[in-house]
Amino acid sequence: MKSTKYVVTSQNSDVLPSDIALKIYELGREINVKETCFGVIIDGEEEDINATVEEVRAMDPINIFIKDRGFSPGDPRRCRGHRGGGARPGFYMMQHESEILPLISRGLASEAMGEEAPPKTETRKRPSLEELEVMINEEFS
Repeated sequence: MKSTKYVVTSQNSDVLPSDIALKIYELGREINVKETCFGVIIDGEEEDINATVEEVRAMDPINIFIKDRGFSPGDPRRCRGHRGGGARPGFYMMQHESEILPLISRGLASEAMGEEAPPKTETRKRPSLEELEVMINEEFS
């Protein structure tokens, strides 16, 4: 069965998309590779993709992330060349997700070093309608 995945690098990673592509080519598997600004898109048989993902993540386990993709590269339903240009559907979501990856990487690094999560801070709750009425009456009476 065919599988397509994004291999996305965090902004903090020293691994470039071209490094990932070279690593995949060196593995010699029947996988299509397309470099993007976020990382690479890989497409091939599910077994080959899963094995490749494990080896690629080993390059930088804290800063390389994997995301499933529903369409293979060049699919006319997603390809800008077939749709008349513009941003790819899902581009802005991927852009947003890539902006928060350094935070996730930092959390993974902290966990790997054995640091404990900070205690939860108590959040302020909104006053109920009755409490709000009492506050208004106290303020303006």
